Amino acid sequence: MKSANTIYALATPPGKAGVAILRVSGSAAAEALGLLSCALPEPRIATRLTLKDGDKILDESLGLYFKAPHSFTGEDVVELHVHGSRAVVKAVLETLAKNTSLRVAEPGEFSKRAFLNGKLDLAQAEGLADLIDAETTAQHTQAMRQFSGKNSTLFEELRMSVIEPLALLEAYIDFPEEEIPESVLSDVNTRILSLKSSLSALLDDHHVGEKIREGIEIVMLGAPNAGKSSLLNTLAQRDVAIVS
Repeated sequence: MKSANTIYALATPPGKAGVAILRVSGSAAAEALGLLSCALPEPRIATRLTLKDGDKILDESLGLYFKAPHSFTGEDVVELHVHGSRAVVKAVLETLAKNTSLRVAEPGEFSKRAFLNGKLDLAQAEGLADLIDAETTAQHTQAMRQFSGKNSTLFEELRMSVIEPLALLEAYIDFPEEEIPESVLSDVNTRILSLKSSLSALLDDHHVGEKIREGIEIVMLGAPNAGKSSLLNTLAQRDVAIVS
């Protein structure tokens, strides 16, 4: 998939910060830098860039260029690491908006393009979303496992476990004159039982993954001064609630 649209957006949370990252993805990524009066850096080499709107200096930034297909989205990608003031980010975004070849990215569109260009599968895309939302160590660990492709490897192994006995069965049915040993049926049955056992074990996990992802809401209910806050602090191992 190669989109005719080049998209751009703030890749870090809005608000004041030391650094903000602006990402541009698409065939016109180089044009975006030209609009800011900057030459395209060498691929994968961090380069200091002076961003301008005409003669007006907008910021001194760090620029990175990732040439397709060696980028997160699989397209030409430019990242601008600018100072994270609202004024700087606003000025750079407004300058990019002057180019009709560029448009503001829709929510999740960088990840969508990565999926459509084969850079992520659906399991990894879900893992990326979970990684961004992770608040606990368990959520982080689970999200990284999925984002790194470990779940995808497992699913591919299960897929092959379906294809192999299917191929044997089809060969047994389609080529009876070849005198395929009847032991093939026994082998197919063994494979299917093993696959069934693996799927049952995978599904019968009491929705642990879902509980880790979503978290568990607990109500601590009791009379005043019964020790609810002290119990909460003990469970959290830090002073979450004021007790004195």
